Amino acid sequence: MRFYTKQHKFYCGIDLHTKKMYVCILDSAGEIRLHENMKTDRDFFLRAIEPFRKDIVVAVECILRRRTSLHLVLDC
Repeated sequence: MRFYTKQHKFYCGIDLHTKKMYVCILDSAGEIRLHENMKTDRDFFLRAIEPFRKDIVVAVECILRRRTSLHLVLDC
């Protein structure tokens, strides 16, 4: 079995809902760099994570009735 062992400078967790998403970004030392409840919008999300995009991994937790919201974020 292969395991993912790469380290990153930033880690992003998203609690995704239809109209809002809660985004938290930590650096590799565990310090909070962004902690915000924002509208579920692709462009808004991309602007928020722009300073971290060079080396970030993103995990999304969602239970959605519509696929649209997930695509707004994942089509980045």
